[in-house]
Amino acid sequence: MPAAWLAATRSRAHRLLNRIRHARHPFAGWQKWAVIAGEGLAGFVVLFAVANLTLSLSTFRGEDPARRIAHELGVLWFSTPDGRPTSDEAFEAIHGRDLGDDPTAAEIRAHFLAAAEGGTFLLDQVMVDRMEAINGRVDAAVLPPGVYVGAHALGPDKPPLVWVTKWLAHYVLFPRHAYILVVPETGQAWAFSASQEGKFPGDTDSPNRLSARITPYTDAAYDFPSSGEALHEMTIVSDDPAVVAGAPARLTEARDRLAALDQPYGLLAPNSNTVVGCILEEAGLMSAEVRRSTLLALRAPGMGAACPGADEGS
Repeated sequence: MPAAWLAATRSRAHRLLNRIRHARHPFAGWQKWAVIAGEGLAGFVVLFAVANLTLSLSTFRGEDPARRIAHELGVLWFSTPDGRPTSDEAFEAIHGRDLGDDPTAAEIRAHFLAAAEGGTFLLDQVMVDRMEAINGRVDAAVLPPGVYVGAHALGPDKPPLVWVTKWLAHYVLFPRHAYILVVPETGQAWAFSASQEGKFPGDTDSPNRLSARITPYTDAAYDFPSSGEALHEMTIVSDDPAVVAGAPARLTEARDRLAALDQPYGLLAPNSNTVVGCILEEAGLMSAEVRRSTLLALRAPGMGAACPGADEGS
């Protein structure tokens, strides 16, 4: 039976290829080649999308990938546009199983303390909204103190595009944008974000310059969870109190060095991921081998590139 099925499959495939090979094309000349080029481009896009969907559903899934995917789908479904808080129904549906309907700040912190033991966990728009509602801000009362690297998809936050592109950005466009989150022992959390200067608030005469900002981790921050970027993969890179206490000063120095370089932003490198990777390597929080790994090159393009200002010829 298997041999007969295999032979029949090969026969059908052979007939299909012959039909394609000898088919009469309805166009001629440049129109024919334009159609062929369009079909080839469409095929490449579909292949790229399938490859990225496979990577998105198979990478960093943890020990329970089915539950993780269900969590992601729930967050994307309940995520809201900028300025509109997520609902109590969203929190109950997504986090009620682990935290109940009305957790305290201490219970949320204990939840993330346990999650951070695995190294990487999800921080989503629904949870961050609840943190702010309960605690007033994101700080050590709801997240364990530490230096974290966040990674999220890039997508618009305004309807109607956000309702479509947030799904595509999360599952089909595999690359991620990285930032650094510092949660000190006392005081509010801080986000270090890098990007094109024109993407940050305020006027600039060099919108394509590679720039960085250090801001409170609030809804005004560049990398705060939002509808188009509702799910963030957080990796704790250090919980050493001395490293955490010194992180804001080191990040400020890195921001000032970057500003002095007047470095143009590169789509692939140097970009925001390059800046984040170089800071982590310089601080001894990420090895050079990891920063230049193939997986990170796919997941966070530009992460392993030469650092801004480095002499590439040396």
